[in-house]
Amino acid sequence: MSALKFILQKEFKQIFRDKGMLPIIFAMPIVQLLVLSFAATFDVKDIKIEIVDRDHSELSQQLISKYEASNYFSIVNFRNATDPYGEVLQNGSASISLEIPNDFEKDLINNKPVDLSAKVNAIDGMTAGVSASYSQTIIQEFREEFLTNHDFSDVVKEKGIEPFQVNFSMQNWYNPTLNYKYYMVPGLLVLLVSMIGLFLTSMNIVKEKEIGTIEQLNVTPITKGEFIVGKLLPFWCIGMFVLSFGLVIAKLFFNVPILGPLYIVFSFAMVYLLVVLGIGLFISTKADTQQQAMFIAWFFMIVFVLLSGLFTPIENMPVWAQQITLLNPVRYFVEVMRNVLLKGATFTDVKNNFIIIAIYAALVNTMAILAYRKTN
Repeated sequence: MSALKFILQKEFKQIFRDKGMLPIIFAMPIVQLLVLSFAATFDVKDIKIEIVDRDHSELSQQLISKYEASNYFSIVNFRNATDPYGEVLQNGSASISLEIPNDFEKDLINNKPVDLSAKVNAIDGMTAGVSASYSQTIIQEFREEFLTNHDFSDVVKEKGIEPFQVNFSMQNWYNPTLNYKYYMVPGLLVLLVSMIGLFLTSMNIVKEKEIGTIEQLNVTPITKGEFIVGKLLPFWCIGMFVLSFGLVIAKLFFNVPILGPLYIVFSFAMVYLLVVLGIGLFISTKADTQQQAMFIAWFFMIVFVLLSGLFTPIENMPVWAQQITLLNPVRYFVEVMRNVLLKGATFTDVKNNFIIIAIYAALVNTMAILAYRKTN
């Protein structure tokens, strides 16, 4: 027992004397718990809706006011004419486009059936279903108020027709069958590419430190630039291979649609991998052991994934969490993958993502190069 006692004392002292280990043990779990508990939410709220009002009547305004008063919907656009191409759904500025037809008020008062239609961005099938349910609830509330203010008892007795007949139809765009795999597989492919790039690179230089070969490399005539490129290029090639192989599996096994040009996906991945590899390289230059590097890389990976919109739509997160996601490179790749594969987005649609990730790559790799000091 005395031997065990000394071993335990030795291990605890070694852990608490390691300045790099203490933040990993105490700070990282606290940050993850505080931030991710709010960000990883399955609540569906702040649903951005466009309303196409072709009637411009008092009753149509009353229906619109119902959506304005709702805690779940946020009206982002009004339109007077039908948008057959779903412009707001394509550019992502709204998730639902609700159309109020001509003669909406006239038909209701005359007890004629009314057709309300809505186009829904159904890439995320669960969110689309919940959004449709909320919308139907609002229409039902509007119906009850309308029946309270109008007496249709005579019509019901004479013709046996139920008053206020509203046919509410939903058109699921981009994912008509609400297949959850269409939503998840592109995001999971981004996750795999990110994990391989970040984890392998983060342990690269620190491994050289542990086995003692870093000193030998430092005294060689290899320049810092050659050393960095030599360290990153193999993992960059591996990441591109994983992406290519993953897209083949996604098409053959899950039948994920590929509506947009794949050159956009691969072009973005080329730049995106530089960001992930740069982060991993920076971690590797700062960590003293592979264990430290793995913990730090895992911390960043968990935050990146849960704040990327992979599992939880970003618009459902608190405002402060949405602001943090702007610093998350994984978010931009997930958006590009889903928009190109499922929406058929063009380069113009995702050019802002390209600009942001290119700036990110330049900054991260500059930091990584400056952090590595090669002594001659």
